[in-house]
Amino acid sequence: MSSPSSDRGVFPSLSTQTIGISWLPVVFGLLVLYLPVFIDFGRTIWLTEEQGHVPIILAVSAWFFWQKRYEFFSAGASPSMISGWTSLILGLLLYVIGCSQNVVMFETGSLIFVLAGLLLLKLGINGLRTFRFPLAYLVFIIPLPGFLLELLTAPLKLWNSRIVETLLYQVGYPIARDGVTLSIGQYQLLVSDACAGLHSMFSLSALGLLYMHIVSRKSRLHNGFMLASILPVAMIANIVRIMVLVLVTYYLGDEAGQSFMHGLSGIVLLLVALSSLLILDGWLAKLIRR
Repeated sequence: MSSPSSDRGVFPSLSTQTIGISWLPVVFGLLVLYLPVFIDFGRTIWLTEEQGHVPIILAVSAWFFWQKRYEFFSAGASPSMISGWTSLILGLLLYVIGCSQNVVMFETGSLIFVLAGLLLLKLGINGLRTFRFPLAYLVFIIPLPGFLLELLTAPLKLWNSRIVETLLYQVGYPIARDGVTLSIGQYQLLVSDACAGLHSMFSLSALGLLYMHIVSRKSRLHNGFMLASILPVAMIANIVRIMVLVLVTYYLGDEAGQSFMHGLSGIVLLLVALSSLLILDGWLAKLIRR
């Protein structure tokens, strides 16, 4: 037989059900605001390689919100009215500007401020603290601003093409470079903006932070090293991806390099990055224990 105290952890109490019912209008309002926006994005920008990770980020955040629902119900209600209304009004303003002016960055970013404002108004800082990770994780649904893309893409393309040329030349391949154009054998390959790796670094950073949160290492030194390694690992994985495409084109021809192998190289990038993070995490765990 189970004790009454253990049953409370499984079945919501009456107060829990009351809190849940009080949130139904809030959930309905969020669906009215953001469901049409996300459906439209699902037919347009989320189909692109640059924004294809966003639905996954939303699903992961929603899952963490659901996982922490009982912590949310048990959090002491101490509403923060000023900060809550400030965050909510700011989020709604961003939403209105984003929808009216077609600014995707404002449309998606407004969700973070709206959710933070609602949590502060309903539960205060305790509610915000309970959901700090899924709320912060939503930062990855915001697309990078155009000026930042232009500022970083060109040097990244040049850097990647230079490294690929050096590595392949050192092992004996007939490769040369002119700017961001790689010539190998009879083929020429242009390192495009998509191959710069900026978007892959953004999505792989999200993957790395998710991994760190799930593993939840206690050592600050361990977490610091892992956090600092995410971007370098993503950059190395992107270089491996470009090298795979160059070699596929060299051995199998231009059609093979531009066909399904181009999409398959994205899987290679993901596997290389994830494997590197797993190896580094295990190595750091052993080193720090010693």
